[in-house]
Amino acid sequence: MTQHRRRLTAWLLAGVVLAVVLTLYQADRTGVNEHAAAPGATGPVTPSATDPPPPSPSAAPATSGPPSPTASPPASEPPPTTPACTSPGTCGFPDASTTGPRIELERHDTGNMSVKTDGTVIKGWDIRGSLDIYANDVTVIDSRITSTNWWGINLRPGFSGLKVLHTTITAVPGKGPDNGGVNYAVSNMGGSSIEVGWCDISVFGNALSMGQGDLHDNYVHDIVAFRNQGGEWQHTDAVISGGGNKGRLTIRRNTLLNSTAVDRGATAAVGLFADTGVVSSVVVDGNWLAGGAYALYGGGPGATGIQVTNNVFSTQYHPAAGAYGAATAWNAGGAGNVWKGNRMSDGRPVEPPPAS
Repeated sequence: MTQHRRRLTAWLLAGVVLAVVLTLYQADRTGVNEHAAAPGATGPVTPSATDPPPPSPSAAPATSGPPSPTASPPASEPPPTTPACTSPGTCGFPDASTTGPRIELERHDTGNMSVKTDGTVIKGWDIRGSLDIYANDVTVIDSRITSTNWWGINLRPGFSGLKVLHTTITAVPGKGPDNGGVNYAVSNMGGSSIEVGWCDISVFGNALSMGQGDLHDNYVHDIVAFRNQGGEWQHTDAVISGGGNKGRLTIRRNTLLNSTAVDRGATAAVGLFADTGVVSSVVVDGNWLAGGAYALYGGGPGATGIQVTNNVFSTQYHPAAGAYGAATAWNAGGAGNVWKGNRMSDGRPVEPPPAS
């Protein structure tokens, strides 16, 4: 029994010694691994499969907060210039793709047709002729007019409420009554405002002729020069007003082109003239203007309430928009006259012309 106890004691001691040795050995191994992972270690460290990948060399340092906003340019840098516009359509102005009829048309050989019923609606007509309006509240919409008359559509004195929308109005060069020419695409001889919108207008010498109206989103182009019955070159304007109006004329978001040569009668893209009285209450806002002797005639002495704002004067025909400049006949001291935000198509600001 005594011998058996001695053997058991020896085995216990041997187990204790072995446990101590294993513990010291494991501690020594752990110290080696920690040393290898320390920042100053010279040997390579193999990451485990669960470690995140290191950032690429081009990656920005991580931050704990939200990304910072884009830094502003130094205060000494000049402000960015207004970008250049290359053509009306690419810069959001009306062109052939945004004007004219939106539906299929049916041909009507009307000749010079007189409309005498109030509230008449002409829609979907392909008219070979012209319309002479002796009625109130007539609407011409989604149609086409090809005229050989003095006009495409003419509202007679004493009548009102005419609307011409989404319509193409053109003429046959050399076939008009004025020595082969045609004069007015839409003429307002009535005593109140009319609306002309989203129309594609060409050929007529003075395309939109009126002292009051709402002219918006139209595309006036390819005016054709002609000698009038007096043998002189007809003056040409995309929009013309003779003054003396009692209501307001608003010209907004149109493309108004006058490519006619100056020696063949070109006058303006917008011509505000005091031919029959003082020009007043006209808004010319957000249009693309090109061509003429001057792209804009501003009403002249005595003109009041003329607002010329946010227009683009295009260099497509002349470096200065018109042959002689962007604008003339501006009455800077007139009550309510405003000139603001106008620029050339290359981004340069257009200052109001000096008093003539």
